[in-house]
Amino acid sequence: WNEIIEIFRAGMPLRKHRCRFKSYERCFKASEAVDCLHELLGSNQNFGPEVTRDQTVKLLKKFLKNHVIEDIKGRWGKEDFEDDGHLYRFPPSSPLKSYPKKPSCGKEVIKFPDWNEPRAGTSQEYIPVKSVIMNSEMWYKRHSIAIGEVPACKLVFRRELTQTNIEEIWKSMTLSRLQKVLGLDSLDEVLDTKLVNSKHIVQNVYNVNKQGIVTLEDKSKELPHWILSAMKCLANWPSCSDLKQPTYSGFERDVFKTIADYFVQMKEPLLTFHFFDIFVSVLGLLQKPSKAVEALQISCLLLPPENRKKLQLLVRMMARISLNQDLPPLSESVRTRTLIVQAFSRCILCSKDEIDLDELLAAKLVSFLMDNYQEILSIPSALKSSIEDHVVHLQRVQIKYVGADSDATLPPPSFCDQISTDEFEYQRATGSQEPLAALLEEIVMNTEISVKDKKKKLKQFQKSYPEVYRVRFPTPETEAMLFPEKTKQKPPILMWALRKPFQPFHRTRSFRM
Repeated sequence: WNEIIEIFRAGMPLRKHRCRFKSYERCFKASEAVDCLHELLGSNQNFGPEVTRDQTVKLLKKFLKNHVIEDIKGRWGKEDFEDDGHLYRFPPSSPLKSYPKKPSCGKEVIKFPDWNEPRAGTSQEYIPVKSVIMNSEMWYKRHSIAIGEVPACKLVFRRELTQTNIEEIWKSMTLSRLQKVLGLDSLDEVLDTKLVNSKHIVQNVYNVNKQGIVTLEDKSKELPHWILSAMKCLANWPSCSDLKQPTYSGFERDVFKTIADYFVQMKEPLLTFHFFDIFVSVLGLLQKPSKAVEALQISCLLLPPENRKKLQLLVRMMARISLNQDLPPLSESVRTRTLIVQAFSRCILCSKDEIDLDELLAAKLVSFLMDNYQEILSIPSALKSSIEDHVVHLQRVQIKYVGADSDATLPPPSFCDQISTDEFEYQRATGSQEPLAALLEEIVMNTEISVKDKKKKLKQFQKSYPEVYRVRFPTPETEAMLFPEKTKQKPPILMWALRKPFQPFHRTRSFRM
C-alpha cells in the first residue's frame, strides 16, 4: 500500500486547472490520474503489464475512500471516483499507513523474557510482556540513539573471496568430509595434505562435459587419438563398422593388447603414488558399499585432471567390455573379466615400492571400480552443494550483535576503517533512507504534539537529513500545505471616526511688527 502511494505521489504531474470560472493550483483530472497510475503499475516489477485500466480505477476509488486523494473541495471518504474530468488533489497530510500502535501499559521499555529460566510461579504457556506506546517521541529515540535493552548490532560486509580463497575452501571441506567418511581421527597417516592441489579439485568438479568427463585446458595431456579410437572400438563392439577396421580373425585381441601396452608403459599409475595409501584405506569399507562409493568419489576428486579423465575413459571401457556378450573371447584360457583386471590393475593402482600384495589390493579395488564406476567417477552432489552454500554464506552481508562469536573461517574485521569525508557524507545520506523516511512520516502524522513542536522537530530533521527531507517536501509549497496559514480578521472600523469630518490642524502664528 505504501509503495503504491509513494510511486503515485512521486509520478503524478500536478498543474493548474480551471473549473467553473475558478483556478485550482497543484491538482489533476481523474482521467489523468488513471493514465498515470496505470502506467506506473505496468512498469513496476511487483505488478506488471497485466494490470488493467478498470483495476486502476478501482484502486483510485480506494485512494479516495482512504484520503490518499481528495477532490478540490476537500471531500473524501466515498468510492465515487470515475474515469472523467473531475479535479482531485493530494491532501496536505501524509496518506501513508502508520506503524501499528499498541494500547498503553506504561512507558517502560520492553524487557525480553528469559526463555531458559522462567520465573517462579510463571506458567510456561504464558509469558507476560508489557507493550509500549510507539509515539513519535519513542520512534524518534529508536532511530536516533541506542537503547540499552536493545542489543547493538552492525552490518558486516564480507571481503570479496578470491579464486584462491574458494579453492582453499574446497580443499579444506573436501578433506574434512573424506576424513569423516573413512572414520579416521586424522588423515596424516594415509595422506600428505600438502600434496593435494586445490586447483585440481575445483577443475575436476566444474570443468566437465555433458557425460561428466573432465575437460582439459592443456590439450597436450589428452590421450592420443589412436588410443581413443581403439578404446571406442572395443567399448562399442561390434557397432564400430564406421571406423573401417580390418576383419581378420583375432583383430579384437590385437586392439586390446595395443591399449594395454600403452597404459602399462606409463611411469606412474593413474591413482598416483602419493594417493596409494588413501585408496588402500578405502578397501576396509567394501563391506559397506555406500560408504566405500562415497570415499572413492571424494578421493578421485584429488587426482590431477588428466589422470581423472584417463581413469574415467579406461574404467568405462573395461566395464563395457566385461559385460559385452557379443565380443569374442580375448584369451583362450582366461575369462574376459579376469583378463581385464589383470591387465590394467597395476596401471591404475600400485605403490612406489614393489610389494607382492600390491597386485591383490589393486585387483580388489579395480573390480569394485568396474562394478560402481558410474557413481564413483561422478561428482558427489551432497559435497558440492554444501561447499557452494558455505561460499555463498561467507559472501553474504550479515548482521552481527555485540558479544556474538565471529566466523572462524575469515579473520575478524577491524573495529573501524578510516574513510574519506565524501564517502562519509554519502553513507550518511544513503545508508538508512527507509527508516529515516518512516521516522519523518511519523513526525508529520503525529497529532498529539503542538504545531510549534512539530515545526521544531521538522527543522531539526531537515538539518540532519536534508536529502530525506527533500524527497518528502520537494518544494516550499508542499511544506506549506502541512501548516495552512490562518486568515487574519481585520479590526472593525470605528464608527465614531466616520461621524466627525476630517478637520486639518491649523497652526496660527503671530508676527511682531
